[in-house]
Parts: sequence; C-alpha cells; structure tokens
Amino acid sequence: MSDNKKLLALLQRPLEPTFYPKDNGKTVVDLPENFLTERYRPIGASLQSRFGNDADTRIPVRNVSPPAISFAEAVPRRGGFSLFNPKHRQIAGDLINLFMNQPDVETLMSVAAYSRDRLNPILFQYALSVAIQHRPDTKDLNIPSFLELFPDSFVDPSVFPKLREEGAIVQAENRMTIDIPMNYTASDREDEQRLAYFREDIGVNLHHWHWHLVYPGEGPNNVVNKDRRGELFYYMHQQLIARYNVERFCNRLARVRPLTNLREPLPEGYFPKIIRSLNNRAFPPRPQNTVLRDINRVDDSVTFTVSDLERSESRIAESIDGGYVVAPGGNRIPLDERTGIDVLGNIMEPSALSVNSQFYGNYHGNLHNIIAYSHDPDNRFLEGYGVVGEFQTAMRDPSFYRLHAQVDNMFHRYKRTLQPYNANQLNYNGIQIQSLGVQLNRANAPTNVLLTYWQRSQVDLATGLDFGPEGNVFASFTHLQHAPFTFRLTVNNTSGATRRGTCRIFIGPKVDERNTGLTMDEQRLLMIELDKFTVNLNPGTNNIVRRSEQSSVTIPYERTFRQVALSNINEPSTEQFRFCNCGWPHHLLIPKGTPEGMQFDLFAMISNYADDTVNQEFDENVNCNDSHSFCGLRDQLYPDRRPMGYPFDRRMPTAVRSLTDFTRGNTNMATSQVQIRFTNTVIART
Repeated sequence: MSDNKKLLALLQRPLEPTFYPKDNGKTVVDLPENFLTERYRPIGASLQSRFGNDADTRIPVRNVSPPAISFAEAVPRRGGFSLFNPKHRQIAGDLINLFMNQPDVETLMSVAAYSRDRLNPILFQYALSVAIQHRPDTKDLNIPSFLELFPDSFVDPSVFPKLREEGAIVQAENRMTIDIPMNYTASDREDEQRLAYFREDIGVNLHHWHWHLVYPGEGPNNVVNKDRRGELFYYMHQQLIARYNVERFCNRLARVRPLTNLREPLPEGYFPKIIRSLNNRAFPPRPQNTVLRDINRVDDSVTFTVSDLERSESRIAESIDGGYVVAPGGNRIPLDERTGIDVLGNIMEPSALSVNSQFYGNYHGNLHNIIAYSHDPDNRFLEGYGVVGEFQTAMRDPSFYRLHAQVDNMFHRYKRTLQPYNANQLNYNGIQIQSLGVQLNRANAPTNVLLTYWQRSQVDLATGLDFGPEGNVFASFTHLQHAPFTFRLTVNNTSGATRRGTCRIFIGPKVDERNTGLTMDEQRLLMIELDKFTVNLNPGTNNIVRRSEQSSVTIPYERTFRQVALSNINEPSTEQFRFCNCGWPHHLLIPKGTPEGMQFDLFAMISNYADDTVNQEFDENVNCNDSHSFCGLRDQLYPDRRPMGYPFDRRMPTAVRSLTDFTRGNTNMATSQVQIRFTNTVIART
C-alpha cells in the first residue's frame, strides 16, 4: 500500500479508536503504545493481540514526538464543531497548518494518527481533508464523502436502529435496503415543507460542506488565498438563492423574504429530527416566531449583541455606497468593478482575507450564529447550536435562505453601483446565434420540453456506522431527478475567419408564484447558470450540441455518493474519481417545474474568448475541471475573466424592459421558451 493511501485508514468510522480494525477487519493500524489514549494505554498489549489477527493489511505508524495539539483540544471531543464560531475557525486553521507543515506523508500519518483519538472528530476530519487536498504529495487521494463519515448529519435517525439490526442479524449478501422517509421533519400543514425535497436533499447539503472544504476561511495563505475566493463566495450563494426562489415558484410559494429586520420574530420554525452521533444529542429545534436576542455563550466564545450585527451591516452598506472599504490604518481600498466584489466577499463571510475584520466584524458568520443559538442564547439550558450552526446541516433550515437572501441583497447593492454593460462588453461582431433549443435524449421527443420526476437511489452508510455491523448497509432515499437532455445551437460565423467563444447558458422563470410576469430586473436575479464552455466557430454555419451531463456547474451522482473503501485503495487513482466532490448535485440541475408544465426562458450567449480568457488552457474532461462554475479549478486561475454571473450580474439599461429587448441588439445572444413538466412518480435508479 502506497504511503499516502495509508491516510485513508484515518478517514473511516471516525468515532472508533484508530487501533480498531478498519475495512471489515481487513486493515489494522499499528500504533506505538504511547499513541494510545489514557483509557487504552494500560491495556495496550491485550488490545494489539485481540484485534487484527485476521487482518490482510497492517499499517505501521512511526513513533514521533507527540505533536502539540492542546490548542485544538479546546473544541470538546464529543461536542459541536462549528466553522461559524471564530474560535473554532481559528483552531481549524491552525490544525490545517500543523498537517500541512509535516515534512512527508509518513510523518503526517504519525501526527494525524496521534491526533485522531484526542480531537473532535469533525474538526479532525475537516482539517485533515483540507490538508490532504492541498499538499502536493497527497492531493490525488480520493477522500471519502462526508456522508460516509457522518451520515447522521444527513439522514433521518430512525433508520439507524433498523440498519444496525439488519447488519447484526442478516449476512451481507441478504441484507435489505432500509428506506429513508421523504418528508419526516414536518407535515403538509407547514407550507415550507413543500421545499423539503430541496432543503434536505443529501447532495445539496454535501455540496455546501464540500465548497467550504475547498475554500476554507482560515489556514495557511496558500490554502485560503485562492483566485477570486471572495467573489466565488458571493456567486455560489447567489446562485443557490436564485435556485431556491425558482423552486418556490414551482411550488406556488413567494420568494424568500430577506432577513432585513433582526428585531422581528422569525416566523419560520424548524424541527430538524437529527441526532448527532458524537454525543447522541439531538440538534435543537426552533419554534415559530422565535425572537432573536443577544448571544452570550461565554463557554463557546460566541458573544455579540443584535446591535453589533446591525452595526456590521451598516458599516458594510456605507462602504458599498461610498465606493471604498477602510483598511486598519485608515487607507481606502476602492470597490472597483474588477476586484470590488472579491474584496466585499471576503469581508462579508468573513475569511482570513478580510481587509479589516475588526471594523467590519463577522457579519455572515454571526447571522448564522444568532439563529443557531436563538433557542438558548445565554446557554441557560446547556443546549448546543441548531442546524444553521454547521455547514453540512445549515441548508436544511428555511432560515438559512432568509439570512442568505439578506447577504445576497448586500452584494446586489454593490452591483447596482456599477454601470450596465455597454455594447462592446456584450456583443461579438460577426457571430449570430440563429437557433437555440433543447430536447430530451429519446426518440421523437418534442423540442423545448424538459421532464422531472422523483428517483429512488441507494447509498451505503456502513463506513459511518461506528461500532456497527461489518459489510455494506444500504439505505434508500428519494430525490428530484430530470430526464437527460441536449442543448442544440446553430451559430453563423460571418467574420470570414475561425473564431473562438465562450458559450453561456442560463434558464430563468417568466412568472412568479401567482403567474404574474417578472420585470427584467427581477428575472435577471433569478437566472440560473446551467452551463459554460468554450466553442470553436468555423466560418459559416456551426451546429453546437451539448449534453446536460457535461454541465460546468454540476457533478454526477456517482461522485456525490460513491464509496471510497480501503479495499479499493490499491486501484490506480483515476482522474474520474479524484476528490472532486465540489459541485452542485446533477440531479438538481434544472428546477422542478409543475405538473401542467411551467414556462421558462432559456438564454444562450457566445462571448468573445479573447475577452474571457485568463491565458491558461484547461480540459474540462480531466482533473475535476467539469464543475468549475461554482468551484473554480484546482491550483489554477478561475477560468473566465468576466465577472461571475455575467451578463446578468449588473442592472440593465433603462431601455431594456425584457429579455427580448436585451437580445435584440446582440446577435450573439438568443432565447427560446422552454417548458418544464414534473411527473409525481418515483422511478428506481437502475
């Protein structure tokens, strides 16, 4: 077994001691006796002989001086770990630094093995995963999905006793699949439950976790300071809110209301029904009409007032309106049209890249915290934070979308200070899109009709069932899915020479939940990016065909849910299954639509590649480059010089009242009307 693949033994069954056999008893990590925790050190000899006699693989861990990890032990081993908590975020950054600074993989293995049984498991898994992704000697490793490690963050806990019973009694080849119910957090008396299929989707919540894994807020500069990181924070969440609002229209609900007033009761309640396996404590619920109050959680190092949060917001708003932000020495940094959104994103989140965290505060993080602790703001009842307090669970709660709609509005406030794009920035002379359409990948399918339905899929949860049965233990869950489709464009190049361009495809709703037409300014903020790719255009007519599964936004189902078992670790590391779990889940590429068919505008644009290129070539078919719209490219510049969301990220000229007006003057753009029909049937994945 190669040195770096040994690390994967530390990323299985996170609550079991490191010396406990892995991979169905086939693999054992041999620890030096002084690496055992105080509980097991007195019986170390008997443990070594008791476990692992049947192991095929033994992984010896070299004895090194125990690393100084007392700083990380400040996060309780069996408590919560939240990256919205500034103290926890700093500890995570320091732990990433410790793992990054180890001279070679063997030393990293020793330091990580020593740390694993002493630290909070989620903190440990997060920091080690970030380090593995960013170290040159380990970045090709397949890292398990967070679903494998902590299924309790994603799954109705009522299935776990059933899974353990099935696994304990029935041999692996005869085990039945346990079904995870679809609507288990509320009844249909709660209007917000219409969106539970989106909010509680396993892939959506994994996406949110993995994005923050690829873009950590603290750690070594080369890990945090990635190209256009702050702008990506803005754009990924902006698209998330746009998608959520469109799904609300599909379900006859109004757009989410931004959290503009922190002193109003929060009408949306949420009862998550999730139990944290670390301590067998449930995530606390939040009743309807909860009043947000000052947070005084001294033991958690989270203390701030509602006024502090309002002050942060007003300082950011004043800076946006003034066109500059203030650095610690009083220097003014202009919010120009090229870098302003990036500077603002790093202030708003905030990350270690914030130009002045003392002045602007922890705006986005404390919006999460004020809701996450709203049920017990002063720790009177010793309750932990709610689901909004963790990346992997936050998107389950309706309040997540309210707080992010408010963050989104702050970014749009900045974008509205910029001039609309002029003709030179939009047009591509000599390029005409003559036709645009979409069609399902089946014989005789009608054009411009897309279909969605429910799909039942399976996932193996054995890796995360600590002290549970050996072998596979399957659960099934139901999620939205769409029939595969293909975009078809006819493009005429009248320039007389070969041209190169970037094809950008968006879809947007025509009407709101009441069937009222949307204004251009409303619609542009609801445009959903479906794809972005490079095209070579020969003189004359060009036919462009692009399949839905090639989308630059999404990752395929297999990458979201694939198991990375130790038994497979001697396989060559294929490009297809590298740690590329950052990306929107493909099964949610398009909105749900309605049974009668909901009308959308499909929009395509071919922009001039010379104005788009960052002078680096990349192949979207290799090295996880296929989901670059939300996740960028590993170790490279973001592959598009234009502002993210272009051409819809800025206000339109006054004369542009509709999408037709917008495309009329630009031959390199086209729209067509598309219908999305939803069929309320469940089809099993084959």
